[in-house]
Amino acid sequence: MTDLQLTWTLRGHGWADCHVADTRTEADVTASYITEAPEDFLRAVARLVASETEITRVQFEAEPTAFRWIFSREGTAVWIRLLQLAHGTDHDNTGTEIWSTQQTVDTVARAVIRCFDKVARQYGESGYRGKWGEHFPRTELEALRTAWREHQSEATAP
Repeated sequence: MTDLQLTWTLRGHGWADCHVADTRTEADVTASYITEAPEDFLRAVARLVASETEITRVQFEAEPTAFRWIFSREGTAVWIRLLQLAHGTDHDNTGTEIWSTQQTVDTVARAVIRCFDKVARQYGESGYRGKWGEHFPRTELEALRTAWREHQSEATAP
């Protein structure tokens, strides 16, 4: 297992760059505000943390390119695949894998929470809205934080 780092950088109105890396490799993807990319991403990771075996997908639209995150979990291990697709409606099998990793649930949750906490500190919630065009995903971030805390307490319960 390797460390996971995630950054979300607002780049002009309605556009964000997402950088993801572990100690082996890294990838950069783009997201447009035509979808709820940050909210969907946070909800997907929260579902992943709360479920033992759920496979979850999230898509970032880069108009017309799309980037699809595929998360799967077994026990405390999480596999993440990041695909680049020519069009958002394309099947997973037509995409090109641009990054993948295996992490623990805790590592994934911690990296995503740290990323969006940093975004909130860097831009502030009103600054975020001004650059992204939508409200900061506070509700989804707090739902992920709650799911992670519950997961941690279950893991340490006798």
